[in-house]
Amino acid sequence: MNLEDKELEELFKLADKIGKKRYHKLTRQDFEDYRKFDKWRYINGDSECGTTQESKDWVKENSDWLCPICEEKYSLRDGKTIDHKLPQSQYPWLAMEFKNLWVICQRCNKEKGEMHWYEYEHYMLIHHPKLYLNVRNVRPIQLLKSLKN
Repeated sequence: MNLEDKELEELFKLADKIGKKRYHKLTRQDFEDYRKFDKWRYINGDSECGTTQESKDWVKENSDWLCPICEEKYSLRDGKTIDHKLPQSQYPWLAMEFKNLWVICQRCNKEKGEMHWYEYEHYMLIHHPKLYLNVRNVRPIQLLKSLKN
């Protein structure tokens, strides 16, 4: 394990530690805010990106013509989705954190599913070795480092 991987592992341990404290303190307001946030993200389930002009603008500002994972045009991969790098099922307290969001194509989103970031990198290394560096280059390191503060 190299130094960069060790640092990432330590950051994930910190995130899990913080999450265990914060997750049990979620309030009714947190859940209401999340429902609003979900409407901000999706029009029809998770088949379309953004319901508000604000979310559509965010997608436009945070993506280009190609999916950062597969490097294919979104239009050829069933469109764009706003995805959580760290899955909301495992990190619900980061669900509304914009640093945890990215725009990827529908197909890559479905393939990624609810995998933990470590699992996802390993999966890509085994199943799509040519795309592995794309995933490694977008690790959520800044998000994890921001949790230290």
